[in-house]
Amino acid sequence: MNRPTARGALWAAVLALLTGVLLAAPAAAAPREATAPQTAPQTAPSAPTAPAALVPVAPAAGDAYPARQRMLRDATAGLFLHWGMFTRPMHTDCRAWEKSVTDGGWSARYWVDEAKKLRASYIVLATFHSRLGYARPWPSAIPGSCATERDLLGELVRAARSRGIEVILYMTDDPKWHSEQGFNTLDSAAYSAHKGRPVDLTTRQGFGEYSYELFFEVMERYPRLAGFWIDNDNEYWEQNRLYEKIRELRPDMTLSNNNEDTPVMDMVSHEQKTGMTPAYDQPSAIWTPMPRLTESCYKVPDTGAWWYDGQDRPVSTGLNVGRYVANAGTSIKSLMNLTAMVNGRFPPQQQRFTDFMKEYLPPIWRSLSGVDGGGYMYGGMQPGAWNDGAYGYLTVSRADRTRSYVHVTTPPTTGDRVTLRDNGHRVRRVTDLRTGERLAFDQRDGSLTVRGITRWDPYDTVLTVDTHPRREGLHPARSVRASATSAKAGFPASALTDGDFTTHWDSDAQVPVTVDLDLGRTKKVRFLGLNQREWSPTYNRETFGRAEDSARIKDYRVSLSRDGTTWETVRTGVLESARGTRFIDLGDLRARHVRLEIESTWAKESVPRFHRQLQIDEIAVGHGHPRARGR
Repeated sequence: MNRPTARGALWAAVLALLTGVLLAAPAAAAPREATAPQTAPQTAPSAPTAPAALVPVAPAAGDAYPARQRMLRDATAGLFLHWGMFTRPMHTDCRAWEKSVTDGGWSARYWVDEAKKLRASYIVLATFHSRLGYARPWPSAIPGSCATERDLLGELVRAARSRGIEVILYMTDDPKWHSEQGFNTLDSAAYSAHKGRPVDLTTRQGFGEYSYELFFEVMERYPRLAGFWIDNDNEYWEQNRLYEKIRELRPDMTLSNNNEDTPVMDMVSHEQKTGMTPAYDQPSAIWTPMPRLTESCYKVPDTGAWWYDGQDRPVSTGLNVGRYVANAGTSIKSLMNLTAMVNGRFPPQQQRFTDFMKEYLPPIWRSLSGVDGGGYMYGGMQPGAWNDGAYGYLTVSRADRTRSYVHVTTPPTTGDRVTLRDNGHRVRRVTDLRTGERLAFDQRDGSLTVRGITRWDPYDTVLTVDTHPRREGLHPARSVRASATSAKAGFPASALTDGDFTTHWDSDAQVPVTVDLDLGRTKKVRFLGLNQREWSPTYNRETFGRAEDSARIKDYRVSLSRDGTTWETVRTGVLESARGTRFIDLGDLRARHVRLEIESTWAKESVPRFHRQLQIDEIAVGHGHPRARGR
């Protein structure tokens, strides 16, 4: 248990002011009632000035992101645990549940050991969950729902940090499931007595006040807790500036939000989606662009709830390895949900999966850790669909940007080779990461072909590709001047060729729209390389009865001119809706002016958020391709 420190008294005073416990004598405690009392709208008093020791510190000069984000940015994966009073067999009494947990041999070290097998850097504990009885795994001084006498959260924090893992606490915003199991899991009478006035915890306002107070209790009690994982927002929290106060009092804590991107949050988490091709391609359903911290949370078991429902559900190894690799290949964190039983242990099939990952990951770990997704703002070759049904991803080493890793997650249906667009990276050497064997390769016409792969891993064949430092065959970005027939204020066409992926052009909902690229004088023109903003899904939802919502280019036309007056159309076509760099090949031509006419985008009218909402990070104009061969 975390004992009170000298700071505890200070925190208690801050907490009292934040939650409306004033020095004046409280009103008489409300009696317990069979039905919850109605809540009058309440607003917490203004927060006092944060003590000097708790004032947030600005990032040091040169730091691109707040220091609190370092762990998440360095992480590849996390472990998600939905575990509480309604884990099967369900308990209706808090003390009985806690007894079963202890008698069953629950140990924080088991979860930490399992997280290490998955190479997880953090654990998200979802016990205070609307469908799990709103249980709190810590001794709480605030009545209102189940709270354990044993400090399970404290034990987990200490055990995890001793092994280099951080713990993040899940917090729900939603009281609506309070009587799902036929009895009320929220005790409005007890909380009303605690507050000295009626508060109905079954309303969003009342529950918001209750849960708001819990945030501050946890922050004071667990100075080593790394952050909060928020399952959507509560109006009371927002009205009373919860997140701003967390920033003031605990600038070291991270904030993650589920399915909602708000600037105050450090990370956006995307809940599991289905219907992608291939099935493991979670990134194709994600709508948050780099360099925003992004997480994909998904269930490891093939079926069932987010929590243990009494069944040993099947686990598809290939699906889960593919998700893990796909997310690493797009700079997305994998938050893997496993369903712990009451005693904390995983069902046998999930246990077999973590045991498998313990052996599978180490030989390829350097390609999944300390890397960024390739084919985006960090360079690298083109991910996605390759030759003969092959599919895969790129990762780029942060320590050495000339080293990439090609992850073949679906091998070609025939043959011993894989071919992918090189994106201007001239190759020096290709090796099999697992064996160190040098492989033959041939690079020409914009593509790299690696041959002689005689043994394909069933889940991820990893090739180490070493390249020369500079990309070749591209006109320097800032030597190309871009203009457009429409641009949203603050998102000019000049951003298309500024070499900066943190800026982008926005067509201001105008499609058709035309982009003109001026090379300054007549030069060779062979292709366009487009990095569209990764802010919309790419997979085809129409197959599953939902309207297509990719904001990317569909129908296009490319014309060239030497004088800006006389134009010749050299290419028309349909650009695939896919993540990463996309190419439009034009042939071996010469021009000063390149005109890209975007005639339509993929998103349907019934999806106004994305319909005709075209955004592009960068457009590169290519004049040639690197040539190389080797072994």
